[in-house]
Amino acid sequence: MRRGAAAIVGAGESRIGKHPDSTSLGLMAEAATDALAQAGLGFDDIDGLITTPTRIDGWMMPCTVVASALGIQPDFFTTVDIAGASGTAMVHQAAMAVASGACHTVLCVAGQNLLSGLSRDGAVAAMASKGSAAHAELEQPLGPPIPALYAMVAQRHMHDFGTTPEALAQVAVEARRHAGRNPNAHKTRPISVEDVLDAPRIATPFGRLDCSLVSDGAGAVIVTTPERARALSRRAAWLLGSGYAMGHPWVGDSADLSTTAATRSGVSAFATAGLAAKDMDFACLYDCFTITVLLELEDLGFCPKGEAGDFVLSGAIGAEGALPVNPHGGLLSAGHCGVPAGLFHVVEAARQILGHGGARQLDRTDHALVHGNGGIIGVHCTLVLGGEDS
Repeated sequence: MRRGAAAIVGAGESRIGKHPDSTSLGLMAEAATDALAQAGLGFDDIDGLITTPTRIDGWMMPCTVVASALGIQPDFFTTVDIAGASGTAMVHQAAMAVASGACHTVLCVAGQNLLSGLSRDGAVAAMASKGSAAHAELEQPLGPPIPALYAMVAQRHMHDFGTTPEALAQVAVEARRHAGRNPNAHKTRPISVEDVLDAPRIATPFGRLDCSLVSDGAGAVIVTTPERARALSRRAAWLLGSGYAMGHPWVGDSADLSTTAATRSGVSAFATAGLAAKDMDFACLYDCFTITVLLELEDLGFCPKGEAGDFVLSGAIGAEGALPVNPHGGLLSAGHCGVPAGLFHVVEAARQILGHGGARQLDRTDHALVHGNGGIIGVHCTLVLGGEDS
């Protein structure tokens, strides 16, 4: 797909946190309404819809359920599920839909009431169930929940490169510091490296604060043609490049737990954009656990392999650093509602480029990288976004 074939003209969120007064559909309606208002559009302007499944509701055809609930009759509609990479993939597929002429304006919306819809025991059981990220025959019978599988990845990186618990902890500290400037973040109380290291252990080397939250919430973006984006006379976030890469479906199939297929998805995205990692002003990186940020920083080319720990400890991913990461607080602090949560990173990147960051607005937002990670570092989708000057 050519550079600049589509643009994001609106980005929105629902309330994020614990909101038992709302359903998954109610949260998605909030996010969609917010995104449309930012774009200066209404539901009647939407002729394309992309969403993800919700693990809570288990609908057979999620895209049709969401379309009906929002009162739209799209010409193009689909449901995307590559786990945490779904949010970035939704935007790429929306861009392909408008570039092909299948539709002109796509609503990408996803969310669920993951916190209110499951008990704590239910959430733990879901993470270790047959439908989880573990192989049904070779891994799931041993009962590893998702944190234990990612903990193996962290252990390997620590073994190979001497990565320290303090480096992992610094990722969580920066995420919380960013969330403190986000009024919609689930958790905003400042934390220290010591807080992270002293938190109750979940799966070595992870403590509770190395793990992303469980939240209710939804996100939405509006993707449209270049012609319509310009006709709206508003700022837009242009899709400059995109790339996919699959490493493995199950963590036991991984050839190297210290390196992910982001090495390939990033190369594809940068090649289409005609840009490189050094050109990015900030990044929104999938952060289900602290280790994923380190892996993505290395594999996407922001620092050499094995040096992400030092990069983070230097302050590089802070708001004033060389590469601010997740200005909204990410999944570690802003909120994580399951499969749909990858869209939150796209929403934040678009908001920064559109100048809607509020108290957390960065000084430089010409170019952004957004990355989604699905499974246990198994599936990757990378986007490069840019402002009008790009």
